[in-house]
Amino acid sequence: MNDLDRAAHALLRLPPSCGPVRLIAVDGHAGSGKSTLAVRLSAALGDAPVLRLDDLATHEELFEWTGRLREQVLEPLSRGETASYRTYDWRLRRFGEARELPPAPVVLVEGVGAGRRVVRPFLAWLLWMERGAEDSWARGRRRDGPEQASFWEGWTVAETRHFAEDPSRPFADTLVRERQEGYDWLPGPAVTAGTDQILTHSDGLLSVN
Repeated sequence: MNDLDRAAHALLRLPPSCGPVRLIAVDGHAGSGKSTLAVRLSAALGDAPVLRLDDLATHEELFEWTGRLREQVLEPLSRGETASYRTYDWRLRRFGEARELPPAPVVLVEGVGAGRRVVRPFLAWLLWMERGAEDSWARGRRRDGPEQASFWEGWTVAETRHFAEDPSRPFADTLVRERQEGYDWLPGPAVTAGTDQILTHSDGLLSVN
């Protein structure tokens, strides 16, 4: 069993947090590796659904997507219903077809701000990608190429402002640090010692009590 399998097994043991769903946030700076972790965790969880916050944000509303998230996703899932949300097309600059999100045992929500204060009451666990802002942004710029340079200039300012006003890391249950092979799973600032803890952190791995 590798570290992702351990993490998946542990997350499945959490109590539901949004209706019947265990909603797991994957937050961190842009370029920190959130999307890759979410894909790998989804596979370890048997293809758990993944909501990408890039699908709810727009060019004009980089972080003003909380109304759409609540109305189109969180409220239906909290009732045990399949959510339906329209995805934003970043090339055409408009919302496209609706996409369904079922109330699966675990649903991953991935993106900058996934652990913000209006989302946290619905979360079963908050994962934070432990990579600094400058390092993350440099990775993101390399990934997106020079044609996205102007977008990144505006993004870094907006992200800095967002986390200054509404930080996620102080509330993270687990800090996830990328290794050459796999991940280290470290206790986050929100974790307090206790014998009733469902998730424990030992030797850089997430495990089940």
